[in-house]
Amino acid sequence: MNLRGTASRLQVPNVKTVLVDAVGGNTERNSVTILSNEPQLRVGLAWVWTQLGDTHTIFGRKEPIMDIIALAYLGLQSSKLDDWSALATNLLGMQQVETSGDLRRFRMDDRMQRLIIDSSEGDDIGYFGFEAADIAALDRVTARIEAEGLAVTRGSRALADKREVAELIVFHDPAGHRIEIVIGPKIASDPFVPGRPISGFRTGALGMGHVVLQVENIELLMPFYRDVLGFGMSDYGLEPYGLYFFHINGRHHSFAMIGTGRRGFHHFMVELYSLDDVGQGYDLAQLESGRIAYTLGRHTNDWMTSFYVHTPSGFFIEYGWGGRTIDPATWVPHETNVGPSMWGHDRPFMTPDMQAKFRDMRLQCGRNGLRQPVQVMPGNYALSEGVCPWFDAQKRAAE
Repeated sequence: MNLRGTASRLQVPNVKTVLVDAVGGNTERNSVTILSNEPQLRVGLAWVWTQLGDTHTIFGRKEPIMDIIALAYLGLQSSKLDDWSALATNLLGMQQVETSGDLRRFRMDDRMQRLIIDSSEGDDIGYFGFEAADIAALDRVTARIEAEGLAVTRGSRALADKREVAELIVFHDPAGHRIEIVIGPKIASDPFVPGRPISGFRTGALGMGHVVLQVENIELLMPFYRDVLGFGMSDYGLEPYGLYFFHINGRHHSFAMIGTGRRGFHHFMVELYSLDDVGQGYDLAQLESGRIAYTLGRHTNDWMTSFYVHTPSGFFIEYGWGGRTIDPATWVPHETNVGPSMWGHDRPFMTPDMQAKFRDMRLQCGRNGLRQPVQVMPGNYALSEGVCPWFDAQKRAAE
């Protein structure tokens, strides 16, 4: 099927899954229309998916837009300031830099702030702060958002100072989530001092980590984040419900959505430089009754070894190590159909039936021999003697 050049159209009745690899030229759009009652679409880089009745149309671009380059910060609204301070510093190892009035701010690195807790407006998600590449990128994003009929506000000087950035825009996505896109984040003059002894958080060009939303309507938000904001799709899963993962830099995903049919915050993730940081955090979390939400485990898509904890606000935090990095220019999106975890990540808060469903998927991963190489960086590992037959076989198979 050749989709290059002028727009081509394909109509396939009662198709469950369609994978489109070919895309058009530099700025040409090609469309594939699938007529189906409930199709599940595997999508390529920066696809747009719009729904017109029973007709789903997807448009492809040759390369993803990367005007937005990182998750810069996360703002939460919570009245439980002391509980958040204890969790962020004692367990996560963040540095608290403000304790005045109704605000708590925390550092993770050389940035002035990464996590902000505000008790002045009740309990809610708050806002997500993403970083644009430069002022030109910020202007391009602004134009695309306004073209969708959404209101965009240039942040005041007072708000920019409060966020510790040079400039920002503010808007709400189609589901009402407050999004801030910034340029020029300020760098602290003093070094980061963790709340407990840790090697540090893996941030830099990869950003703060990732955020995951529970959403009522995936089809409403998918085209906005993928096409308007330019997030590249990394992978997706359909069981036990729709999960969609997006990248904006080399981190496998900085943003994800779960189609639970509910609106809310599922979790945010921070990544550590050392596996021991995670293990020692796991020990600390187990000292608190009911703190563990997911047991220690390893994910199938980003290969992160992590555990999850309950937060004072009712969602989760993932505390991880060893996440994979990708090349957005060459990455090919795909379906992950083996479940979210290779092992571990048992969820004690779930009903027995749901726990069993996730457990069966993990056990099937084991029966299939699913495993992935450990992800390390120069300087934080030492080679052992000997060879690994499995890894050698994988390298030979790839040659």
